[in-house]
Formats: sequence, C-alpha cells, structure tokens
Amino acid sequence: MPTRPGWVRSRKAVQALALIAFVGLLLLSRRDGLSGDLANIPMRLDPLLMLASTLAARALIVGSVLALATLLLTLVFGRAWCGWLCPLGTMLDLLPAKLGRGPRPAVPEGLRKVKYVLFFLILFAALLGNQTLLFLDPLAIFFRTLTAAVWPILDQIVTALETLLSQIPGFDGPISSLDAAIRPLILPAEPVSYQDAFGFASFFVVLVALNALAPRFWCRYLCPLGGFLGLISRVAVFRRTTAVSCSNCGLCAEDCPTGTIDAARSNASDPAECTVCMECLETCPLGAVKFKPSLSQAEGRPYDPRRREVLLTLGAAAVGIALFRSDLLAKRESPFLLRPPGSRESNADVVALTSCTRCNECVRVCPTGGLQPAVFQAGLQGLGTPLLVPRLGYCDYSCNACGQVCPTEAIPLLSLEDKQQQVIGKAYIDQNRCLAWSDHRTCVVCEEMCPLPAKAIQLEEQDVWVPDGGTVRLQLPHVVRDLCIGCGICEYRCPVSGDGAIRVYAPSVIAAF
Repeated sequence: MPTRPGWVRSRKAVQALALIAFVGLLLLSRRDGLSGDLANIPMRLDPLLMLASTLAARALIVGSVLALATLLLTLVFGRAWCGWLCPLGTMLDLLPAKLGRGPRPAVPEGLRKVKYVLFFLILFAALLGNQTLLFLDPLAIFFRTLTAAVWPILDQIVTALETLLSQIPGFDGPISSLDAAIRPLILPAEPVSYQDAFGFASFFVVLVALNALAPRFWCRYLCPLGGFLGLISRVAVFRRTTAVSCSNCGLCAEDCPTGTIDAARSNASDPAECTVCMECLETCPLGAVKFKPSLSQAEGRPYDPRRREVLLTLGAAAVGIALFRSDLLAKRESPFLLRPPGSRESNADVVALTSCTRCNECVRVCPTGGLQPAVFQAGLQGLGTPLLVPRLGYCDYSCNACGQVCPTEAIPLLSLEDKQQQVIGKAYIDQNRCLAWSDHRTCVVCEEMCPLPAKAIQLEEQDVWVPDGGTVRLQLPHVVRDLCIGCGICEYRCPVSGDGAIRVYAPSVIAAF
C-alpha cells in the first residue's frame, strides 16, 4: 500500500493519465480514426449524460451500461471520479486562480445546494423531453471547450509559426514534414473556424476564474454531475474518518480543496463533498486520517436537498419547458436550422434536439468544419446542439463520422449508403445574386461541385437579353429539388461574396411553403 504522500502522488498520476486518455480519444475520434465504440467511451462513462439521455429518448442508449462503472466506483469510494478521473476537475487543479496573497472571501455553505438543484433540473427536464441544461455537464464543457476554442486557437498559432518559419531558407522541408505529421492526427487538415468560439472559451475562463473565490469552486457548488455522485456518495462504502488521536490542529481543513472538513465537528467531512483527493492523509502529522469502510448512511447536512426543494425544482423544470415550447421557434423553426443527417427524424423535437447531450463530438469529427455548435439559431433550448452552416463547411457526401461518434444516437449511426440518401435540406437559387442569372457571366461552380451521381443542380442553355440590347447564350443553373439532399457544397463553393447565391433551407420550412 502506498505511504500517505504516495496516495497523493498516485492520485496525481492517475489524473494525468486520465486527462491524456480523454484528450487522446478526442484527437483520434475523427473521420477514419477510432471506431465509434472507442471514441464514445468518455461520454458513456458519464452517468448524468446517460441517465438524462435515456429519460429524454424514452429508450435505453446503446453503450450506457458503461456509466454503471462510474456509479459502482462511487458506491465503493465516494466521489473518486471527481478527484481522480474527471478531466474538467483536473484542469481546475492545474489552473488555480487566487486574488492576491490574502485569504479568499468566505462563500456561504448553502451555495453547495445549487449543484443538487441543477442535477434535479436536468433530470426533470429530461423526463419532459429536453436536455438543454446538459450544456453544464462537466464532460460536455471539457470537450466543447477543446473542440470550439482550444484546438482552433492552437491551429492558428501553429499555422502562423509554420508560415513564419517556412520563409527562412532551408526550413521549407522540415516544416512541411512536421505539418504532414500533425495533420490530421492532431490538428485539422484545413483550418476550421467555429462561430462564437470566444463565448465558449469565455465560459471556461469564468469557471477557472471562480477558483479565486474557492478552490474547485465549480466542483463544490455548481457541478450537476458532482451533485448526482454526491447523493450516491452518502452511502459509499469507504469514507474519510478521523481517529481519537486527532489533535484538532486544523491543517487538514486548511488544505481540503473542497472545503468539506469542519474543524468544529472534530474535523469530520461530508462524503458527498469529499472527492477522495487524499490531501488530508499527507497533511495530518499524526496519521489520524483514515479511509475506512462504513455501512451506515452519512449524516445529513443543511445544504442537502429537501423534499420541498425537489418538488419546487420539478415545477421550475415544467415551467421552463412550457416556456420553451411556447417560443416562436417551437412553432416555426429557423429556415437555416440544418441538422446532421438523420437527426431530424430521430429526435422528437428538432429544435431542442431531444437526445443531444451538447458534447460536440460530432462537431469535432466533421472534416469540413460545417457542423457548428448552435448559439442562437435554435434558441436557448437548442444551445450547443449541432447544426450545419454551409457557408463554413459542407456535409461531405462520403462521410458518416458524426453518426459514428454520437454517444446517444441523437445523430443515428447510418451506413454510408443510407446517409447519402438522407435529406438535410433543399437548395434554392437567388437569381438576383447568381452570377449567371443576374450578371450574365459564365459560372457553373454549383453544378460542378454537386456530388450526386445524378446531378441535383443542372444547367440549361438559354438566350438571355443583356442591357446593351443583344442576347447571349448562357448555361443557367437550376436545382432539381427531388434529387437535392441539402449537403451544402454548392452554397459553400458559391463564389459570390457574403451569403451564397444558392442557399440550403431546412426541409420542414420548405414543406410549409
């Protein structure tokens, strides 16, 4: 058995390995990378994501049994997931924040109740078919931040350095070799941009900045997964105890990263708040701190959720969902709400995207950068859900990676043949902006780019009158809408500046015309 300091070193080593594993799986979950079964492991270990998705979809999610491993770990050792494995928790440990050298401001203990309220809100909203608040799940936050903020920033920095160094004589070859080695293994083959990346990055920065108020502020007071695991930890087998030899020196209470050790209660701690970090083992000079088995339920604390509060949370969830469903988007969705292939059919609510966990795994693997996390296009209820933005990237006709990595089947796993027949939307040509139609210039880009064997964009030769009084024979593009699947490559490649002269519209909007 490791010595007392050895436990802390072991925990930090496991944290580092887990963080490397999570990031590695994210990097390898790309087109032609890991299989979906492997790429999905991190999200399927998250019991909050799996439980909420199962409730929202009214069906057992394939692979959700992996979440039982996390629940079993919690039943035995308490919130060890939070202290040893959670990648967001590890990042908060690596990026501490403190205002000056003085003591941190006192934070009311009652604030710990917030994470339980958020947990029950997520649970009740999922029962009502909505998963908007899964935006706050720690794994979703971690992967979304890496996808939409960290990797694009890293890509920009590396690209700028490569451009600069390649101008130095003799550096051309090595830079090209380095670039070939890291793309697409680590960085995308082509630069990818994400809408509102600043917002997603700022959200993570705020979580780190909250450490200035208290170490692991997010884990203590706000994390809904922490609230879920905390409730289970109240009956965990192994718990922290103090021996009669404790001198009440208070050193363990000072060093506890979650502030759960109470000197006024003989340095006892709440197992629902303890992340099993083992720091108190190293701090105690007398070896009075032990982690021992106990079969009794932990003593209640003032911030524990009460029955009345749970019922109030249920009411708040019902009111919130009712407001979402009375929103304008619930009646008539945005004309450009283009969902990944098959997701329109596999989700009861296409605006809220019922089964989506907001993890952005699909956004990460999209080879063209066309899939983007929604910000305002689907309202608050669709915040963070994936949508196709053809002007930024198209749905690759030969790719079905998004369905392979989706952990909850919000994007169904389709064969390539089935995916190629899924209608995402329909293209329409704005003849007032089209170079061929309005400027009488030869342009056949949209027709050339259409990947369908039977072209969904076809050219028709017509004699067109021009302002000088003559006529010119041009090939004018027309969309064969019965063939169009809305992949968006025509809109992406359209040479018109700003919005494309050809745009893809959501199918349900077209049906309403």
